[in-house]
Amino acid sequence: MSEKVKVLIIGSGPAGYTAAIYAGRAGLNPFLFTGGQPGGQLTTTTDVENFPGYPEGIDGPALMMDLQKQAERFGTTVNFGMVTSVDFSGYPHKVIIDERKEIIAETVIIATGATAKYLGLPSEERLLNKGVSACAVCDGYFYRGMDVALVGGGDSAAEEASYLANLCPKVYMIVRRDELRASKIMAQRVMSKPNIEILWNHEVEEILGADEVEGIRVYNNKTGEKREMPVKGYFSAIGHKPNTDIFKDYIDMDETGYIQVQPGTSKTNVKGVFAVGDVADKHYRQAITAAGMGCMGALDAERFLVAQEETVS
Repeated sequence: MSEKVKVLIIGSGPAGYTAAIYAGRAGLNPFLFTGGQPGGQLTTTTDVENFPGYPEGIDGPALMMDLQKQAERFGTTVNFGMVTSVDFSGYPHKVIIDERKEIIAETVIIATGATAKYLGLPSEERLLNKGVSACAVCDGYFYRGMDVALVGGGDSAAEEASYLANLCPKVYMIVRRDELRASKIMAQRVMSKPNIEILWNHEVEEILGADEVEGIRVYNNKTGEKREMPVKGYFSAIGHKPNTDIFKDYIDMDETGYIQVQPGTSKTNVKGVFAVGDVADKHYRQAITAAGMGCMGALDAERFLVAQEETVS
């Protein structure tokens, strides 16, 4: 049997919970499904120091619990479950939860986020948040005054290496080719920094350290020569994968899978479907920008519902 809702929110990071807070305060009684990682990427972060309102910083999972409680206070029903398929071919929208439960939704706010890419080394996973990070802007401050390493050669990697170079005495940039994929201006910015050392034709073999990052071992993929560098931080800057596969038959996306929204809004190409947070944002990818987009999604959904009611009446 189907369950009908006015606002269905898919995802439970800062974007999803902020959308829920605004939709709840508008009296829309939103339903939110947490997905496979309740709380989103911040639940894997021990210290969040750049989210406004927490002068001493806050533990990532604690921040997400605060947002969940605030959403529930305003009438959000938080459900633990995974959206496994959708049907946006008609209206209202059909969404299947855990391959069995059907939800009929007048509006859908997609807040499924993106997943950082890593090389797949066991040591990356073992030392995640113990010196291993996929966000220099988020975590670079913790390594000020320390030597760090970064893997990647695109625009994002160049931008993050430049950011780290303002905080750290030495930044090793590991590039597996003999050139950067980054745009010319970003490449020039990296090469103009005297404390960034680019290791061309190198790849990471191992991240060293028992309980925290103490160094990395790399090898030259042309000669096989190996080298170890003592570093305290290791940053993966090889991209993110937006969690959008189940929407690809209906929603317009760019070549890498990020949902395309109408500029200045959260509106997708499907009426009544909105996208917020990292699922639609390849540039900033911060908790605070995701929260701001969550607000936009809820306001857009509310206005859509008002317009629908006026059309019917």
